[in-house]
Amino acid sequence: MRHARRNVQRIARLAALGGLLCGGLMVSYAAADEGGDGPAAAGGTAHAAATGARLVAELGPSRTAGSWIGDDGRPVVAVTDEAAADAVERAGARPKSVRYTLRELRSATAELGDAPRVSGTAWAVDYAANQVVVRADSTVSAAEWTRLAEVADGIGATVRMERVEGAFTPRLNGAEPMFAGTGRCSAGFNVTDGRSEFVLTAGHCGPVGTDWFTGRDARQRLGETVSGSFPGDDYSLVRYAPGTDPGQAGVVAVGGGRGVRVTGTGAAAVGQRVFRSGSTTGLRSGEVTGVNATVNYPQGTVSGLIETTVCAEPGDSGGPLLAGGLALGVTSGGNGDCDEGGTTFFQPIGEALDALGVTLLVDEAPDGRAATPSARDDGAGAAPPADPPAAPTDPAAAPGAMGPADAPPAGVGAAPGAAAEPSLLRRVSDVRTLGPGLFVVAGSLLALVALRIRSERGRRRYRSEYARTWG
Repeated sequence: MRHARRNVQRIARLAALGGLLCGGLMVSYAAADEGGDGPAAAGGTAHAAATGARLVAELGPSRTAGSWIGDDGRPVVAVTDEAAADAVERAGARPKSVRYTLRELRSATAELGDAPRVSGTAWAVDYAANQVVVRADSTVSAAEWTRLAEVADGIGATVRMERVEGAFTPRLNGAEPMFAGTGRCSAGFNVTDGRSEFVLTAGHCGPVGTDWFTGRDARQRLGETVSGSFPGDDYSLVRYAPGTDPGQAGVVAVGGGRGVRVTGTGAAAVGQRVFRSGSTTGLRSGEVTGVNATVNYPQGTVSGLIETTVCAEPGDSGGPLLAGGLALGVTSGGNGDCDEGGTTFFQPIGEALDALGVTLLVDEAPDGRAATPSARDDGAGAAPPADPPAAPTDPAAAPGAMGPADAPPAGVGAAPGAAAEPSLLRRVSDVRTLGPGLFVVAGSLLALVALRIRSERGRRRYRSEYARTWG
């Protein structure tokens, strides 16, 4: 009987040790999935974009043709020779052999820019296709299309022509929440020159001297446009009126009482998932499809833009574009709407900040310290739109997080990068991730302790019986 009990105890002990091992593996895999440095982790996209850009810069425009982020989150670099492909692989990126160099693609865009301007057209380099894509909206006549096609044929196979629905227009309209005589726009980011505070928004929203109000009745003055550029670029500064409170300087309102803290600025990369907020359509997500894009609005040509699949509608102009808690740009214009989709262009924030001599206002972290600035800026922050649909109710939201913790607006979906990477404590307490592994570990430890206690009691009983027999 004693031997049988010992065998049972051995089996139970082995089972507990096995459970402890399995639980540990479950915890390690869950932690890796949630907090690793893979594509889904916070900063993974930025790292991939930086790697691709660095390789293109090092190898040069005669051996490469741009970079983008692949579906697996890895950087992809277009190359034109085997030596460049080897260098890309050694750096941990994926090479793709193409025919045309970046120098040739840039030459094609330069020729398009030198041709007579056709309102309703836009172009950007499609790195994956190794071509410059020229798009013409529904306002472009058959004769204009023919003339543009002749220019494209003269350039060669580096150019591809496409027709799109709708019209390329700045997203301005007469509604809310930033009101002026020219219509309405959305506030982008709060910025400062060290002396005064401003709203950074789109340049086409209004020329210098435009007065802005927070309501349709024009009773409460927001401020005045004091600087900007449009066309050519698309950015402007609205200086806050005396006594106006910019609110939570480092929070972007996304509707439904939620906000996103922004911790710095970044440069958009092709293939990157992004989201934007606007006063008309709220929070919307999509993907970057081009950088350094050119669009010919009826009011003039704007170059150097970010091209995306994010939808936008009139009144969304000037609203912020973000990814993973980083400010990327402000909404310029595009075609289509949020029912049928379309192309939307954004003014990159870095160029605007440099030209205007301002920096993003810094939002305070939950512990009262200033949020960590980006490598580029002295500080970082983002403003909720003036008179937003609903003010953020969680000023202590984590960088890039939506607060309070609930789902994005219906129909939008959680934009990658919009939700902050969970802290280790939050992952440990989340029964859907680390919880099962921790439960297995805890149960196994309890079983081992119970077996140890039972075994020790058995030894004491045996020694007591043996001592009595020996005596």
